[in-house]
Amino acid sequence: MSNAVSQPLYEEGDSLSLSPWPRGVSHEAVLTIGQVVEILTGEFPAVTLSKIRYLEDQGLVAPQRTGSGYRKYSRADVERLRFILMRQRDSFAPLRVIGDELRALDAGQEVEPVPTARVVASEGRVVLPGNRPLIPARDVADLAGTDVETLERYSRLGLITPDLSGYFPSRCVQVVRLVVLLESHGVDARTLRTVRNSAERCADLIDQTVSSQRSRRRASDMEKAAARSMEFGELFGDLYQEMLRVSLSQLNEHGTKPSR
Repeated sequence: MSNAVSQPLYEEGDSLSLSPWPRGVSHEAVLTIGQVVEILTGEFPAVTLSKIRYLEDQGLVAPQRTGSGYRKYSRADVERLRFILMRQRDSFAPLRVIGDELRALDAGQEVEPVPTARVVASEGRVVLPGNRPLIPARDVADLAGTDVETLERYSRLGLITPDLSGYFPSRCVQVVRLVVLLESHGVDARTLRTVRNSAERCADLIDQTVSSQRSRRRASDMEKAAARSMEFGELFGDLYQEMLRVSLSQLNEHGTKPSR
C-alpha cells in the first residue's frame, strides 16, 4: 500500500485540484487584511491585524502577496480564519490541534463540525467555557490539560487568582496553558509573576483612560467603555510584543541589556 502522505492530495486534472479547504468558496485573492478584519470583527470583536498576521506566521492561513508585498486574501481565506477563531473561542483548542484539523480538511477528510464547544460536566451542570465568565478550578485544570495541584501552585504564586468562591475567570485557561508550556521549556513559574504585575499595571492604566465613559450610568456607555478597554488591551499587547522583540534583538546583537 502506498504511503498517502507522500502522494498528492488530488490527481492532476481533478476539479478540486490542490486548492486548500474550504472548497466551493472563491479563492480569488481580492481582500486586504484590513477588509478581512472588518468582516470578522462582528463575530470576533477581539480580532486584530496582528492576530491575522500571527496566524499566517503559524502556517494556518496563506494569503497571496502583491508585487509590492501587500497581503491579499480570498473568501476561502476568510472562512479558514473563521474556523480557527471559532475553534479557539468555543473549544479553547490550541493552534497545534487546529493546524492538524485544517490539514485533515485540506486532505478531504471529515472533521467534527464547528462550532463545537468543549463540554465539561461541572457540579451537575453543563459547562460551555466560551460562554461562562467564571468556572471552577477542576474545569480550568481539565480544559488546560493539567491537574488541580498545578493550578493551586500557580494560584499560590499569584499567576492566577480565584474569587472568594474559588472560581476562576475562563480566560485563565489559556494563561495556565501558557505557563505549563513555559515550564516545559525550563522557565521557573515563580519568575512569571513579573508578567502578571505588568499586566495589572496596564489594566489600571486602561481603566483610568476609559473611566470617564464607564462613570456614566447608561448601559450603552458602559458597553462602549468595556469595548474600548478590550481594544486598548489589544493595542497594549501589540506594543508589549514589539518592545519585547526590540529588547531581545538588542540582547542578541550586543549581549547586553538595552539602555533606558
